[in-house]
Amino acid sequence: MLREKILLVDDEPGLSAYLEEVVREEGFRVRKVQSATEALAALEEEAFQLIITDLRMPEMDGLELLRRVRERDPQLGVIVMTAFASLETAVEALRLGAMDYITKPLHVQEIQVVLRKAIESLELKRENRRLKAKLSAETGEPKIVGSSQESLALMELVRRVAPSDSTILITGESGTGKELIAQVLHHYSDRARGEFVTVNCAALPDTLLESELFGHRRGSFTGAVRDKDGLFKVASGGTLFLDEIGDMSPALQVKLLRALQEREILPIGATKPVKIDVRVIAATNADLESKQQTGEFRPDLYYRLSVIPIHIKPLRERTGDIEELANFFLSRSCRKLNVAERRFSPEAMNKLLHYGWPGNVRELENTIERIVILSDSEVIGVANLPERLGGVQGPSTAMAHRVPASRTLDEMERAYLLQVLEESGWQKKKASEILGIDPSTIYRKLQRYGIKAPL
Repeated sequence: MLREKILLVDDEPGLSAYLEEVVREEGFRVRKVQSATEALAALEEEAFQLIITDLRMPEMDGLELLRRVRERDPQLGVIVMTAFASLETAVEALRLGAMDYITKPLHVQEIQVVLRKAIESLELKRENRRLKAKLSAETGEPKIVGSSQESLALMELVRRVAPSDSTILITGESGTGKELIAQVLHHYSDRARGEFVTVNCAALPDTLLESELFGHRRGSFTGAVRDKDGLFKVASGGTLFLDEIGDMSPALQVKLLRALQEREILPIGATKPVKIDVRVIAATNADLESKQQTGEFRPDLYYRLSVIPIHIKPLRERTGDIEELANFFLSRSCRKLNVAERRFSPEAMNKLLHYGWPGNVRELENTIERIVILSDSEVIGVANLPERLGGVQGPSTAMAHRVPASRTLDEMERAYLLQVLEESGWQKKKASEILGIDPSTIYRKLQRYGIKAPL
């Protein structure tokens, strides 16, 4: 199997050709570019384990390239080349995160030693991340997985605000892990011994959501045969997580605002308010500021909810987390499905790193579980990946080995659609993002296959 790829960045063709020859003799694949701009473009096209770059180049120098590479992917190794008289610049590069430096004029032995040392260090770090992800998957505790600058900053923010009792508003695209952040906040709060109760505000009709949140008294409406505590009461002493808060009706927003302000609720049919002791964390993928402009969301409720705002960036903006997340989900899926431990080949991991993940972390998690189900090999290669990730085995061919020949493509599609809908809590927008199709297509397929959401 070919070893991983190294990107060479140098504007001197002769020097670049010499370096390429030495690196290839070490068994690595090589791509050469002549400028930092070309290097950044190459990083968008494919994955590299290591970059070797000259420091002195026109337009954008090697230090600026290093800064941008570190921002994009902190786990990508960088070696810089510098003239002996410019060692101060090399030291600055090390301070910025370069792994090592090579001095000019180039010597074969120095290149070999520095290259081997860097590769060994990168492989050790990769194995440490894999083992860390495996251990995280085994503990079962809610935790933020990832070592990117964005995730580290998020962890620090969560650590600081978890002990507080203030309301928190978590924003971010579908699938970014908003509920997980809420669970982590609860886990590290003073309310950790209490219940963590979640409700999806978009999944229930308005009247049913009101009853779920605030409870009701017997006889308050048809079918109310007994008193029922609402989730505010159930979560007493703990945390209530209101997912998709942006879909709550204006009428219900008024009642929620009163509950937050007065720390009491009025169950449907009740005449006396009930005191509550609960921390509220809300989440949305909607633009609540725009909804305020259109009158769909109350400004006073927005300010009451967003005492502490937390925004989660999409996975495509924190690609440094993908490898660790992929290994975490791989270990967890293997345990869940009771199969032997598996690992990704470098080529397969490169494909994961360069996919856009429109469904974010949820799509990554579901994709990896599906890969584990459909593959038997210990090492997951490119052939085991879905076609959309650049794999050669698409859904129909992959499933053909595990479904009866009598099942039609429509039957298989219907089954897969049902699976994704169940995993997304029957939220059609989320399901469409996981599947990578337009929401209108989801509705058409539901009608076509006669699929109805459970009551």
